[in-house]
Parts: sequence; structure tokens; C-alpha cells
Amino acid sequence: MKKILAFSLSALAASAALAQAFPSKPITIVVPFAAGGPTDRVARDLAEAMQKSLNGTTIVIDNAAGAGSTIGTTKVARAKNDGYTLLVTHVGMATTPVLYRKLSYNYETDFEYLGMINDVPMTLIGRPTLEANTFAELRDWIGKNGNKVNLGNAGIGSASHLCGTLFQSELKVEMTTVPYKGTAPAIADLLGGQIDLLCDQTTNTTAQIEGKKVKPYAVTMLKRLSTPALKDIPTLDEQGLKNFQVSIWHALYAPKGTPADVLKTLNEALKSALKDPDFVRKQEGLGAIVIADKRVDPAEHKKFVQSEVARFGPVFKAAGIYAD
Repeated sequence: MKKILAFSLSALAASAALAQAFPSKPITIVVPFAAGGPTDRVARDLAEAMQKSLNGTTIVIDNAAGAGSTIGTTKVARAKNDGYTLLVTHVGMATTPVLYRKLSYNYETDFEYLGMINDVPMTLIGRPTLEANTFAELRDWIGKNGNKVNLGNAGIGSASHLCGTLFQSELKVEMTTVPYKGTAPAIADLLGGQIDLLCDQTTNTTAQIEGKKVKPYAVTMLKRLSTPALKDIPTLDEQGLKNFQVSIWHALYAPKGTPADVLKTLNEALKSALKDPDFVRKQEGLGAIVIADKRVDPAEHKKFVQSEVARFGPVFKAAGIYAD
């Protein structure tokens, strides 16, 4: 009897060790972009806030940049589905299925959707010497110059590429697009007058607007922004491009098959982080809007991504844009 009891206790102890409460070790958030960029900053702020509701569990950031975010995204799709490897990425989750004819992952079936983090508005800005001072004047100038207008972007599949493509589609005008290897060189050439226009995230443009180094023409949300430096900039919607809305949202994902109880813990930690005053303050400082609607729920976020894919598909197809 004593031997049987001892065996039973040993078995229970082993079982308990295997079924330790999640999380019991550090969590890694993979960011499919370089350190220091907007998505990296969002991920690091989120990690700091989530740690508070995960009993101080360490969350480390792994920057796996390259190939328009597909390298890091693939890394998470193939990771062990135990909740210890997560992904923070942006609207690229919805644009890569449109841009790439072949992907090593499926955005619908290879991930567990945990919820959205924020919306980062975009701004349409021009070189400081551009003669147009209002959007009405800019629209007239574009209409007269057409493909002589140089519209910069940070590279194929970037946020500025997405915004610029949608902008041309709405205006029904084809401009000359000038891709760069990142936002910094694009803004440098805008300041120097080598390109005429750029549509990019507030995280990249607010300082330039505040310093009056560029001409701001519009923001891409349906409502004006509350950020002091941007609050007086009209929306494209109110200036004639009805319902024009582009934001670079960020969201959190886990590999497909991650246990339901682990997903529940992670989603609760995400929701708690989005209400953390320090996190909200940091995001607002970047010009970002923390998500406070139903898209923080996994199913609703997945529906939203599917709608984004359906939205971008025809625009990119009509423009003949592919990244393979």
C-alpha cells in the first residue's frame, strides 16, 4: 500500500509539474520589423504593460525583420504553440496576402487572433516648397500634373505605400511612385524637394509637422485628431474624399493550436494592458489611438482582418502591385 501511495504521489507531482500555470517562464514577442521602428515601439510598450497582469513574467522582444514582415511572421506561424512565442505586427497581416503571390503561412489558418492594440493614423504631407497650401489646391495641382507628381513611400508593402496606393485610387490619378528603403530616407528627400508628397504614420510625421518643415494637407481618419500638433489638420473625408480612412493598426497573435486557457490568459492580459494609464499615455504621445472597441476580442479582430484583405485586394490588383 505504501509503495502504491508513493507512486501515486510521485505521478501527481509529475503531472502538476507538466501542468504548471501559464506563464511559468519568459514570453517572447516577435516583431517582424527592425528595432526602433513604430511597430517595435508599440510592442515594447505593450510588453511592459502586459507584464503587470502576468505576475511580472518577463516578456522579451525578438526583432526578426525582413521581406516585408514575412520572415518574422513565418517564424511565429512555425513556433511551438504553447503561448510562449507571440507576434505583434501591423496592417501587414492583411496586406501581405494581397501583395505576395506565395506566402509560407496562411493568415487565416496559421494563427490564433488575440486582439488589436491600436490604430495609428496617417498624414498626407508635402515638400515645404510645394505651391499648394490647402488640400483643394493640392488636388487641383495633382490633376494638372498627373504622373509628374512624385509620391514617395518607404518601400513595397509599407504603410506609406498602402496609403499612397489608396490615395491614387480615390483620386483616379496615377502618380510616379518613388519607393525608398524606409521612412527616414523618404522624409529626407521630401524635405530636400526630391519628391513632392508622402503619406505616412503620425509616429513618423508629427515632429516634422510640428517643426513646420513640411506642408500638412490631411489626416486619414474620419475624425480630426486630438494631438496638439495635428488637431487643426482636416480629414480627407471632410475635404471631399468621402469615407477615406487608412490607419496602421497593430495586433497580437499566437501560433495556431495554442491551448484555449492560455489564449484566455493572454487576451485578458492584453485587455488589461490597453487600459493601463502609462501605456495609453505612451501611445497617445505617438499619435496612436488605443483600441477600446470590440476588435480587442479575437473573433471580432479576425473578422476585421478579413474585411481589410477584401478591401485592399481589388485596389492592389488594379494597380498591378506585387512584392514577389
